[in-house]
Amino acid sequence: MTQSAPLRFLPPEEAARANFYGLIARLFYAPPDSQLISQLLQAGPMALEAERNAQAEALAAAWSEMLEASRTAFPAALENEHTELFVGTGKAPITPYLSHYVRRHSNDSPLVDLRGQLGTWGIARRVEVPEYEDHISGVCETMRFIIAVQQRSHEEQQGFFDRFVYRGAAAFCDAVTASNQARFYLPVARFARTFLEVEKSAFEMAG
Repeated sequence: MTQSAPLRFLPPEEAARANFYGLIARLFYAPPDSQLISQLLQAGPMALEAERNAQAEALAAAWSEMLEASRTAFPAALENEHTELFVGTGKAPITPYLSHYVRRHSNDSPLVDLRGQLGTWGIARRVEVPEYEDHISGVCETMRFIIAVQQRSHEEQQGFFDRFVYRGAAAFCDAVTASNQARFYLPVARFARTFLEVEKSAFEMAG
């Protein structure tokens, strides 16, 4: 994809949002390897602003819980857990495809609508990627992309978040936290869920 103009400076808070979306996308797409686990541990506790609030504190706590789980995580065990939860043999116990959580009627077409929006923005799934666009990792990566690369307006970001991300991703995270098979992915889902609530509140305040 080509850019018609140089990227504008990305404020630190926007870069942090994009990085969180990217991390969530990576963690749910595939089990973290030893390098990613090491990077998580090196990141350390989340710094809180002087004007902290309950949501910021909840996000910092969820981040710390995820880092603590990373200390005792082993790549082989994480691979098994990821497969057990999201791949399975046949039908996965927890589907990572968000259309499953938002489709209410047989003629609903959230995936078609999502593809239409992505096409409008010039975003397409790579040929070698087997997962559909409504995979939790796909929609989170799209959020990262429109924040950090395309640098779309907050109105456009909010529209995509409200229409294609929040409801499905929140329900997916709730399904993970309710599973008795989730171990490492339990704090990952809690962190992702908390981050979604922070995003939702921020969009509502800005709007």
